[in-house]
Amino acid sequence: MEKIALVTGGGSGVGRSAALALYMAGYDVVVTGRRETTLKETIDLGVKSNPDGIKRLNFIASDVSNPSSVDELFNEIKNKYGRLDVLFNNAGVNLPSTVFGDLSYDQWKNTVDINLSGVFLCAKAAFNLMRNQNPHGGRIINNGSISAHTPRPGSAAYTSTKHGVTGLTKTIALDGRPYKIACGQIDIGNALTPMAARMLDGVPQADLSIKAETVMDVDQVGAAIVTMADLPLETNILNMTIMATNMPFVGRG
Repeated sequence: MEKIALVTGGGSGVGRSAALALYMAGYDVVVTGRRETTLKETIDLGVKSNPDGIKRLNFIASDVSNPSSVDELFNEIKNKYGRLDVLFNNAGVNLPSTVFGDLSYDQWKNTVDINLSGVFLCAKAAFNLMRNQNPHGGRIINNGSISAHTPRPGSAAYTSTKHGVTGLTKTIALDGRPYKIACGQIDIGNALTPMAARMLDGVPQADLSIKAETVMDVDQVGAAIVTMADLPLETNILNMTIMATNMPFVGRG
């Protein structure tokens, strides 16, 4: 039976890498995000890699922070495919390093709306589709980030949302048990994407210095997502941390 995967934030970075990795692993993949242009770029890259599978790679533009848009997204998936086997809940935003006292409410709210409420909305829609489909069950993978464990200076909004994702992941993992819905979290550190390119130029450290940090190939993250997705539903990776080996995460700041 064909397996259907949805990747949010699939127009660039980690989401694009995961979408293409799932596609090459044999999944029918839907990528979603707010910008059709970047979503089409992901589709084009996949078709170049495997032209024979073009019908297995599609996009639907949506805004994960908008409940109506999320409803439309999942209704379209249900109507077209009849089921969903994997959700990679990846869409997210970040802010420039901002001292906590200078963080505006609008900055806070926008980050929470996308990084936490967006994860909630997509996970809830996927959960309900997965528990009602026949056969029921599926897998939800949430993008937590290294910041789900340890903050960077000036990252109150982003770090708060990623800690929230951890609590949400654990609760979904519990509530999903009767319906064969497995939920896990991947925490990614310094994958080389447009968002993380600044690491090479230097970012604030805990001792208030600015230092460049090592990065890893983002396609290693895509491979890790496939590893999590391919597990039987009787098995779950609740938490995976994948990071550049020499990044300043393990140790004293």
